Amino acid sequence: MGMMENSAIFMAPLLLRNTVTSLLVYADKSILVLAEKYKVLEIFRYLVIASFLFFLRLFPSFSQSLKADDDSTQSSGYFVGYGGVGDSGIGRALSQLLWSVNDIPVSSSKYGIVRSLAEQLIEENNKEDIEALREMNRTVLSAAFSRTLCLVEAAMVELGQGSVGHYGAGFGPVCYQLNRLLRAVGVGSGRVGVSRSGNSAEKLAAELLWLAEELAGCGFEEEAVERWASASNLAAISLSAEPRLQGSLVKVSAFLFKQMKDMDSGATEEGSRQTKMKMLTSWLPLLCRGNNGTDMPVLSLSERAELEKILEDTIDMLQHEEQEQVLSLWLHHFTYCPSSDWPNLHASYARWCTTSRKLFLPPSKM
Repeated sequence: MGMMENSAIFMAPLLLRNTVTSLLVYADKSILVLAEKYKVLEIFRYLVIASFLFFLRLFPSFSQSLKADDDSTQSSGYFVGYGGVGDSGIGRALSQLLWSVNDIPVSSSKYGIVRSLAEQLIEENNKEDIEALREMNRTVLSAAFSRTLCLVEAAMVELGQGSVGHYGAGFGPVCYQLNRLLRAVGVGSGRVGVSRSGNSAEKLAAELLWLAEELAGCGFEEEAVERWASASNLAAISLSAEPRLQGSLVKVSAFLFKQMKDMDSGATEEGSRQTKMKMLTSWLPLLCRGNNGTDMPVLSLSERAELEKILEDTIDMLQHEEQEQVLSLWLHHFTYCPSSDWPNLHASYARWCTTSRKLFLPPSKM
């Protein structure tokens, strides 16, 4: 009886914490769409994130539970997974592993073990060729990708990155106000580059790439592409981030642009074009500014050439007015950063100018 009471006590905060996390992750995707149109909703979204971080301070970190008591780890059946997938043991196990990857410092010997276990579980689920297991991989990985997106953005805002930028009017003040709120409630860590769990935003960004690769490996790359295309706020903050963090985000963008090219989505042509438009307008500025790296280039010459071709092909698929918007954005950021000559979309720009001139020709000469 005593053991059951202790288990219930241990389970209660985890239930509450993971339920609120699931609600935030899925609600955030819907709010993002509206926040692009209404500035008030953008401010509301950051207040929700700040409240969420404060909420997490009230409960012990799961990673701390792992370190404090090995027996707690063995009782992981109480872990509740993301977004309703915790109704099966294998779903809860995968959710717990992906949660722990975020929380465990990369310097810990446990990090490699937990990450390998997650990869093994994902691969074995995929090999079974059972639709329910494939769907579970999709749901859990998608939720983990969304959660990590939130963590990266929150960590960067917490550190004040994005308070000064050149992306959009009004965004900087919102970030600044949230940063002040975070520090007022005691969430700020006071350590440069470190999130609330003690892990760097750069580490979390690397885990975004890993999760995107796992989703693509399972055939669900569109899940990562859609979420990345909608992450316009993170893209804006990234323009004033540290170079190493920018490099990590460039790698995620490059990978997902490639996945978008090969994506055979069941979405409508209009929906597919909108996704391409969002990907370009959100992440093209970072590609112009963050591709050089500090110690070595972020992308190799061949990778840069391949991605440049993908960008050109993607722009060619857009409508004429959309091409103008994207190419104007590219030209602004391409010229703003004189130290970089990539991506060079001169050919796309020239084609658009030629097409624009033809609009003045009489029908008989077109």
